[in-house]
Amino acid sequence: MAGSIGEKIGEGAMAEVYVWAPGQVLKLFKPGFRRRVGWWEAQMTRAVFAAGGPAPEVLDEMILDGRYGIVMPRLHGPTLLQRLRTGATTPEEAGTTLAALALAIQKTPTPAEVLPVRRYMEASLQPGDGQIPDHIAEGVLALIDRLPLDEGLSHCDLHPGNVIMTAEGPKLIDWTGTKRGGASLDLACCHFLLTELTPEGFGDAARQSALNGALQCAYMALTGMSAAALTAAIDLRLPIVRVFFLLGAAARPATRERLLERLEADLSA
Repeated sequence: MAGSIGEKIGEGAMAEVYVWAPGQVLKLFKPGFRRRVGWWEAQMTRAVFAAGGPAPEVLDEMILDGRYGIVMPRLHGPTLLQRLRTGATTPEEAGTTLAALALAIQKTPTPAEVLPVRRYMEASLQPGDGQIPDHIAEGVLALIDRLPLDEGLSHCDLHPGNVIMTAEGPKLIDWTGTKRGGASLDLACCHFLLTELTPEGFGDAARQSALNGALQCAYMALTGMSAAALTAAIDLRLPIVRVFFLLGAAARPATRERLLERLEADLSA
């Protein structure tokens, strides 16, 4: 079905979301973002949807005024973050929702197109490019090599702002960062976003910490994993997640310095 840009109904760091056609939206990437970013998100979203995962369907892809766009069904409902901020959902309820999504991701067969963490890091950590000091890049690659191989699916951006609370249940959007790494990687990503990036706008620190604790408790209840095992699995993957953020986002100078210091401490330990 042909469409045309209507009302803007959402905006994130990389893209704007517009009404497109009846029951459809157009996610249009902002000027300056490489088309490959949008193309890759479309491929990952399509692959996870086809595998039965909690991703929306991709209906079409296009270039509009030089910007990459993805057409998807319109998901009606507030984000989980909006419900938290209005008090409509408690941190405990939100944690249960995120834990269920983490488990749904874990149970989704990993599409062949999804890259392993090691391959992504090898391609992204180019010596001398200035993004990540070479000794930290080498240390993180060595850390990945020491971890047990986990080919399970990871969303790698699991947080309340990416969850749409529809009448049919919660739906997870923004699959750009999808990788092979398993549920522990997703839980480490969520832990990082909720506890280390609070100054970047994820909200009240106490509420976010409560949400993170509720997520981990709910995940343990669903899987039978012990608190010690979960904490160890998350801690081992936090250096990888910190590098993800430094590679993929324009971190504030103070945040970048703080994360590099944490990475130095991680690798020296």
